[in-house]
Amino acid sequence: MSVKKTNKCFWTILISLFAVACTSNDVYFQYDTVNPKGWNKDSLYGFDIKITDTTSMYNVYVNIRNRGEYPYQNLWLFLSKTTPDKIQSNDSIECYLADQRGKWLGSGLGSIMEMPVLYQEKVRFKTAGIYHYKIVHGMRDTILHGINDVGMRVEKVGSK
Repeated sequence: MSVKKTNKCFWTILISLFAVACTSNDVYFQYDTVNPKGWNKDSLYGFDIKITDTTSMYNVYVNIRNRGEYPYQNLWLFLSKTTPDKIQSNDSIECYLADQRGKWLGSGLGSIMEMPVLYQEKVRFKTAGIYHYKIVHGMRDTILHGINDVGMRVEKVGSK
């Protein structure tokens, strides 16, 4: 095989892999940055998620980016969801950010770790439209230090 053919083959494979790697089932993915002075107990983060396909199933994640100075193993969050029909529901979830020995879970570079937490698995949204989520922390601290960003991600299940 000539060098030209080898290079062409290499670039074709590389571009194909890149295209496949960039394919995503994400319907929504966004972060909001937490105040660098800390997350106040009264501060909420809102996410407006547009759903058009009511026949598909979805996974809903809450994503947390924390710094090494976060003082706890876990993080309690209170979530409020309002449907396009104005039906409101409330929920709470516990996010484990570190194991029992204090090793951060998730992935990251440097001092910031990213932890996706599966909130709802294989759910169907009954009505098309905007679903509004609000998130507040449920920890005892009035000002919670060490959380960098709060985000949400919604992905279609099985549409690869």
